[in-house]
Order: sequence, then structure tokens, then C-alpha cells
Amino acid sequence: MSTIIIALLAYLIGSVSFAVIVSRAFALPDPRSYGSGNPGATNVLRTGKKPAAALTLIGDSVKGWFAVFLAQHLADPGVAEMSMALSAVAVTIGHMYPVFFRFQGGKGVSTVLGVLIALNIYLAAGAAATWIIIAFFFRISSLASLVAALFAPFAALLLYDAGHPYLWSLVVVAVLLYWRHKTNIQKLIAGKESRIGSRGTGSPEN
Repeated sequence: MSTIIIALLAYLIGSVSFAVIVSRAFALPDPRSYGSGNPGATNVLRTGKKPAAALTLIGDSVKGWFAVFLAQHLADPGVAEMSMALSAVAVTIGHMYPVFFRFQGGKGVSTVLGVLIALNIYLAAGAAATWIIIAFFFRISSLASLVAALFAPFAALLLYDAGHPYLWSLVVVAVLLYWRHKTNIQKLIAGKESRIGSRGTGSPEN
């Protein structure tokens, strides 16, 4: 199957907003209408419905994994890695700018975790460990996400050569994550970013 078609399919998979779907299933308000306005697990958690937030987190992660997994199995063997790399970017863009939900998407962290699992489990484990360590010491979710986003391409550089498509796809994904977290970055610089566990926490990360 054509690499472009596979990437388009990945974008459409990414465009499935589990925050909106799960909220409707639980008869909750549209996550774009309250809190941060971000359709992600953190914002859904503001409703107090932990199962809904957990399902959102899982759904967003699984779709990232599935898009890359599908690319691996649909692409011609000679271009499988390139197709997986493009799908990693496409599913992330789909989550951030979903065609099915007026292009109002989340910030992509959960989806990128699923992408990393599909690309290389060691990359995923390293990024997750980085997030946990930063979050434990600094208690700021967005900071942990930003550091983990930087970790992934550097780790890919250690695992693959400089021209490998996984590396460059993760560079693009990291840039996208930083762009979507620009408000959080401004709050971090100003010292106003919420801390994990504080009232009103929520640097929406999904």
C-alpha cells in the first residue's frame, strides 16, 4: 500500500478524539467546553470521573500504537520503516488537529507514548522513565512531558544512525509537542504552571 495512503489513514486514526467520545458515553460535558478546553485525559479528570479519564488516556495511547502498527503491516517491506515514521507524525497531527472534531485536539503526549511503544519499546520505556523522574522531583506534568519529548530523539540517535526515519519523525513530533505546549512553556517561565496534586492542576497533556 502507498506510504501516503498509510499516512493519511494514520491521520484519520489520530483524529478519533477519545476525550470527546468517552465524555459522551459517560454523559459528561464536552471537554472542549470547560477547564483548559483541551480534549485530553487531564481535562476529563476535572469532572471527577476517573474511569472516563483513564479510558481517554488508554484510548489515545492505543490509537498512537495502532496507527504505527498498521503501517508496519500494510507497507511494502522496503519502505516499512519510512511508513511507520510518517504514520507516527501523521497520527500525532491527527490527535492535535482532528478532522472529525473541528480540528480542536489535544496536546499529544498520550498518543506519542503509544507511537513510541510501536516504534521501539526501549524508546517508550526511556521516555516514560524520564517523565516519571521529572514529575517526581518537580511535580509539574508539563515540564515532565517537555523533557521526555526532548529525550526521545536523543535516545533514537543512540539506537539508530543519524539518517534513520525514526529519528527524524521523533524530531518532528517533539517540535509539534513543544508548539502545542507553548502556553505551558510561558507559564513555566513565569513560574505560574500548576503542580501535580495542587488544586486546579492541569497542564492538559493529552
